[in-house]
Amino acid sequence: MVTIRLTRRGGKKQPFYHLVVTDSRKRQGSTTLEQVGYFNPIAKGKERRLELNIERIDHWLGKGAQPSDRVRHLVSTFRKQPIAA
Repeated sequence: MVTIRLTRRGGKKQPFYHLVVTDSRKRQGSTTLEQVGYFNPIAKGKERRLELNIERIDHWLGKGAQPSDRVRHLVSTFRKQPIAA
């Protein structure tokens, strides 16, 4: 089964997560099918906290990919944001 989940990157006490599409049987951090965004929980200044490629996420969801609970929450939050010009 294909899943959309977070994979942790960044350093100690500086978490940074990539949203990736991967086979659910593979371990976290192994090869992925596609990277569809990122989440920076400790963004400072003008850094973006959340960046997603909604078109690609919708594509994978249409193909039957299952998002993790956290990814489902992040996607719904991102969809509620006003569009920046």
